[in-house]
Amino acid sequence: MKKWTRRAFISAGVLAGGTLVLGIAIRPGNRSSKVAGFIADEGETVMNIWLKISPDNTVTAIIPHAEMGQGVHTTLAMMLADEMDADWSTVRFLEAPAHKEYANFTFLKGFIVGNSELPKFLDESINGVFLTAVKSLNFQITGGSASVRFTGQQAMRIAGAAAKSMLLQAAAESWKVPVAELKAQNSRITHEATKKTATYAELAPAAAKIKKPTHPKLKSRNEFTIIGTSKPRFDIPEKVTGEAQFGIDVVLPEMKYATIRSSPVFGAKVKSVDTSIPSAISGILKIINLENAVAVIGDGYWQAKTTLDNLAIEFHTTENNTLSQDQIISGYRNAMTTDLADGNLDTHSKKGDVSAAFEEADSIIEVEYQLPFLAHATMEPINCTAWVHDGKCELWCGSQNPLGVRAEIADLLDFDPENVIVNNQLLGGGFGRRSESDVMKQAVLIAKEVDFPVKLIWSREEDTQHDVYREATLSRIKAGLDQAGNPIAYDHQFIFKHHPPEAADIPYDVPNQLIRYSSPPSYVPWGNWRSVDHSTHGFLTESFIDELAFAAKKDPLIFRKNLSKNNSRFQAVLDLAKEKSNWEKALPSNWGRGIAIAQSFGTIVAEVAEVEITVDGNVKVHRVVCAVDAGLVVHPNGFIAQMESGIIYGLSAAMTGEITIENGAVSQNNFHNYPVTRLNEAPVIETYIINSDNPPGGGGEPSTPVIAPAVTNAIFNATGKRIRQLPISKNDLKESIRQTT
Repeated sequence: MKKWTRRAFISAGVLAGGTLVLGIAIRPGNRSSKVAGFIADEGETVMNIWLKISPDNTVTAIIPHAEMGQGVHTTLAMMLADEMDADWSTVRFLEAPAHKEYANFTFLKGFIVGNSELPKFLDESINGVFLTAVKSLNFQITGGSASVRFTGQQAMRIAGAAAKSMLLQAAAESWKVPVAELKAQNSRITHEATKKTATYAELAPAAAKIKKPTHPKLKSRNEFTIIGTSKPRFDIPEKVTGEAQFGIDVVLPEMKYATIRSSPVFGAKVKSVDTSIPSAISGILKIINLENAVAVIGDGYWQAKTTLDNLAIEFHTTENNTLSQDQIISGYRNAMTTDLADGNLDTHSKKGDVSAAFEEADSIIEVEYQLPFLAHATMEPINCTAWVHDGKCELWCGSQNPLGVRAEIADLLDFDPENVIVNNQLLGGGFGRRSESDVMKQAVLIAKEVDFPVKLIWSREEDTQHDVYREATLSRIKAGLDQAGNPIAYDHQFIFKHHPPEAADIPYDVPNQLIRYSSPPSYVPWGNWRSVDHSTHGFLTESFIDELAFAAKKDPLIFRKNLSKNNSRFQAVLDLAKEKSNWEKALPSNWGRGIAIAQSFGTIVAEVAEVEITVDGNVKVHRVVCAVDAGLVVHPNGFIAQMESGIIYGLSAAMTGEITIENGAVSQNNFHNYPVTRLNEAPVIETYIINSDNPPGGGGEPSTPVIAPAVTNAIFNATGKRIRQLPISKNDLKESIRQTT
């Protein structure tokens, strides 16, 4: 079979005209037998690929996602255990191995089909198509706020319900009673009439031989006993005691340490370096020229780093060595203007007749926004431990796509994938950064030069200057208002469209819309950044809609409500935000209140920020009220923590986040010049949840896109000055302070 790419799969064969095309029926088959040796010990029964039952009646959920602070191992296990009627006190988890059978087909299926109910006779074939695709793609991603809404809904709940059905059937056959007379509760099957009872463990061997139902009956919401509660998380105790093992904590016998320096200018090669070990330096084992970087292996990290810092490394000069931030932004701006003039813009969406509507408009508002490049700045340094030996390669790392890592390393070494073993660890922050495999490749290239394990650790400087960055953005938005102040035309031109595709849509009822984009060449490497394009368009849309509200002389919250009357979820979230934020209550002098709302990854979030502008022009965010409809929240405490995390992450970017290019290289190199929000700068965050009748939405990303516009709209409320360029720290607010009315 020809190897598929993500783009080819989504665009070229699986979807045509919005219809799922099935050439042949490709069914998943018995996947459990293919992984039993990886997930089960002697005496354990594998009920399906997602769960096993031990002789002591422990139920273990097999979770195909990485834990990076979001609590996914606990939340997905809860979804499985609830449908199974398992005793939560005996439920455990195991992170799925980097094996093709654990490729996330529900992730891809969810993004293309959603949680739509498909015809039952097609369901297995459709699952087979997506499973075949993601196996080819080596796709085991944790990201896109997809774990609960897709894996949880389409894998964990079904696996738990199917296992319970099989256990009930086994008990019924053993006791010669109807299934309808049996009750499953707390990992035990009971027949009240005969007083017969058995644990899941006792029934499991017989139950595993029963054909797995593909469409087991799922619980209704009022039947949940575990979902919707805040069970103690599996990962917290060891994080409290310090026993939790992240990639940076891995220690192996005979292991040595390495660090690395790449060319400051992206893509440049090493011109010269002396790889001989200086006689005066002890503890240094090898200096390696990797062509585009230099690595040093030592007995300890600090020995390796200080030696690397003192090496005389010369890199080749490229055409990008004189490139500056101003040149990059100027190039983007020129591309937008040229593409518009030449009619070369790509159309994202079109509705009505924008040109005619502008002719009829009573007033026209037109603005430009500018956003910077952003780094990920994960707290755990980028690292990977590699050991190449005996025709095998073993890795210990924190990855958002361990199966993808296995495939890339196999290609790099020309190994069979079965000879690459990825031991995934806890991730000290991901945010999209750890979906990349650059550090793993470097670690392997270093380790294959020696006969012992090597832990490669990037310095914070290397991480900041060789990240894959959120794209810098320019946006030009123009709208026409009628005499009543209602927008009747909306024209938006921006640069760079990545994903998800709906991010550039506006949630408001404007009858005439034209949204287009340019794709100019970009020198700076791009990578997925928390909420991806939503982080960009959340700011653009919600900043501009606030400007329209002011131009229309209308309350910005009411203005949003009036433009979303046909969206009952938006209405409910805005009403809750209004109530909990005391929207109409007066604030002290030089304080402001701002609102923003967006839907991303199936979740609607509105945030109201209260800010103070100090006498020296600094911005202090005192309070953020977060109102959210995520359909169904599985673990409320964990979900609230995710909302808070997303807000703080987005606030860091909004206030001070900026990567700039000078002489072809990133200027920033550590937290002193790429600062993040600290505890003393963090606002009070209040989160209020609506459990609506909609399917579960995402939790990891939806609170990030709206915090920046909520804060900048609050700054306008306090000062009368619009913030159209981020970060906020670039704007001088000293002369703009005024009394809040």
